[in-house]
Formats: sequence, structure tokens, C-alpha cells
Amino acid sequence: MELGLQNKVALITGGSKGIGLATAIAMSREGAKVAILARNAEQLQEAVFQIEDLTEGDVLMIQADVTSEADCQRAIEETVSHFGGLHILVNNAGTSAAAPFEQVGTDVWRNDLELKLFGAIHCSRFAIPHMREAGGGSIVNITTSAAKTPPASSLPTSVSRAAGLALTNAMSKDLGSAGIRVNTVCIGTLRSDQIEKVWKRVAPELTWEEFAHDPKHDIPLGRIGNAEEAANVITFLSSDAASYVTGTSVNIDGGKSAAL
Repeated sequence: MELGLQNKVALITGGSKGIGLATAIAMSREGAKVAILARNAEQLQEAVFQIEDLTEGDVLMIQADVTSEADCQRAIEETVSHFGGLHILVNNAGTSAAAPFEQVGTDVWRNDLELKLFGAIHCSRFAIPHMREAGGGSIVNITTSAAKTPPASSLPTSVSRAAGLALTNAMSKDLGSAGIRVNTVCIGTLRSDQIEKVWKRVAPELTWEEFAHDPKHDIPLGRIGNAEEAANVITFLSSDAASYVTGTSVNIDGGKSAAL
């Protein structure tokens, strides 16, 4: 299938590792020009080397913090200045913060919302004028399946991600007439630094494959997923192949979520 990403310009926040890096690689392989944003300069440089080695694509690294509105504006401006435009924004920056309600302090709530919700708001606000100028574009917000059916002790992440679902739906209605599509992917349990730490803490005697296929995870597909599987869906939603898809959410969780 031709995705129509050749020479499109994409900015991916949280792009130095995990889902963000996998998405940058997938889009670069499809011919997109990719800017990756993250806070850690060393990890960014390593990611650029990896993307260039695997795809020989054109990659821009931007050291920035999406909790800063000024940094978000600068990131968009640097991307447009370097590549000449902007067609795709993937709001991926975020970490997992999960605890019972009574254990979550005000600062934790504020920091989580600044990172996951306001980071997406700021980046989108500055990206949209350039997408309008290009005649359209695509925004993909990364959320979690817990945003739809929050389990116990999932705060503040489930709440900030639920706000991201509402943001996606509302933005899609406002921006559809400009040809700007807005979708979200709801991530379940995928291999990540955090999951690997859990594996090494609770089951160091198991290989990764054994741990990933452990029935205790209660995943209908029988295993933990990987970042590349999420990247494939994100890349599709960002592409011309999904030209009539907007305002929707896609679960990437092996069928575990109880909500569509």
C-alpha cells in the first residue's frame, strides 16, 4: 500500500526512544522528513544516528521540553525553517504516572497535565497554521486504553489521557474543514524501559519471550506488544491512506481493553 508520506514533514515529540523513535523510523522509511523532539540531547543524538543508519532519511533533532509553551513554539518554528513546512504532528511525549488517588499530590497532578495534555495543546496550536498553509495535515495524540476504562490506582495518567481523548474528538470537529485530521491511539502494555524494569524485578529467571507470553498479563492475543506495532498504526493514521479517518481512537493493546 502506498501511504503517501514521501517528502511529508513530521514532528514527533518524545521521539528519542520507544514508540516515538519507532514511529520516526517507520515514517522515515516511507519517505517522510522527520523531526524528533525530546529533552535529553544525548538520547536524541543516538536516535538520529539510528534513524539515519536504518533509513538514510533526513532527520532533525530538537532538544525541547513540551511543558514549556515557548519550547513548543520554537520546535515548530525550527521544523518549518529546516524542512520548509509541516504536515504531521505526533504528540507522544509522556511518562507513566500511576498511583491511588490519595497518594497523588497536587504537584504530581499539575506536572502530569502539563506534560501530557498541555504539551499536546501547545504543539498543536503552533502547528495548525502551518498545516492550514499546506492545505491539510494530520495530528495523532498518543493516549492509553486506561483513559477509556480507568482501573484503580491509575492516577493521574488515566485522567490526563482521558482529557487527551476529549481533546482529539473536539479538535477533529473544529479542524476538519481545513483538511486537518486528528486521531488518537490508545496504548496498552508494550515493551518499554518501564516494562523491562518490571520484568527484571518480578521475574528475572524468565527470558523476555517467556515473560511477554505469561498468561498473567491477561492479554487476549497472548503477549506483550512492541513499539513497532504501535508505530505502524500511527504511521498509517498520519498518512494519505487514512484520508477519511478523523476523530477516532484505535486501541493498541492486544485486545485487553473492555472499550472500543
